[in-house]
Amino acid sequence: MQPAVHAFFDEATNTLTYVVQEPEGRACAVIDSVLDFDYASGRTDTRSADAVVAFVRERGLDLQWILETHVHADHLSAAPYIQERLGGRIGIGERITVVQETFGKIFNEGTRFQRDGSQFDRLFRDGDSLMIGQMRVDVMHTPGHTPACLTYVIGDAAFVGDTLFMPDFGTARCDFPGGSADTMFDSVQRILSLPDATRIFVGHDYKAPGRDAYAWESTVGEQKAMNVHVGAGKSKADFVALRQARDATLAMPRLIIPSLQINMRAGQMPEPEENGTAYLKVPINGL
Repeated sequence: MQPAVHAFFDEATNTLTYVVQEPEGRACAVIDSVLDFDYASGRTDTRSADAVVAFVRERGLDLQWILETHVHADHLSAAPYIQERLGGRIGIGERITVVQETFGKIFNEGTRFQRDGSQFDRLFRDGDSLMIGQMRVDVMHTPGHTPACLTYVIGDAAFVGDTLFMPDFGTARCDFPGGSADTMFDSVQRILSLPDATRIFVGHDYKAPGRDAYAWESTVGEQKAMNVHVGAGKSKADFVALRQARDATLAMPRLIIPSLQINMRAGQMPEPEENGTAYLKVPINGL
């Protein structure tokens, strides 16, 4: 089965949002939505999410799932905004509870913040499946970038989040709390064990040196042959050494502080204080 895939690229955060539709039907899912955020003013904007909503409505699609590949550290999720307008259930990996426990402590969230994943409609385990209309989705737990990362395999397409990037850019960082380059290598090998013709849809693109256009689709075969971090039979030891050395040079994502606090709540804002305003915390020397 070959699902129809429509990509929305947010250049401000280099993020891909996907609408995935069953090939002969109206059912669809949204994967890794974006809520625009201006850090300087503290204001959100829904233009990216509105483009997705308009696309679904214009084509008369039935949104059944709003899926997250992981708790993103570089953009805010628009899942509840889209759900309010189009319906659907919000899903993420069951190890969101590990992420919530970790960052609940870092942001000193206290007992009001539930760390059981209950903010989401469904928590997926490795090997779970779900349906988008008549189209089956198989869930692979692919940790390494974060403990809760998932890959959604839908027919001939795999939505890998931040585990793999385009072959000329490699893989995602593994230095966030709970990340592991060793684990990432094993997760990548699981993805690369899919049939060579499987389409790989990545969560971000940054235009590798020498490439003028953004790109987000490759294949398992192309990744195995050409990925600059894991392709051509590179060993785990070589990958771990490369990944750790590279991660040591990387700055934190610009939106990591708001993103983590909101995305671990399934895209909801922190509970408003007595004046009716919601606030984000900035841990000094805490990340």
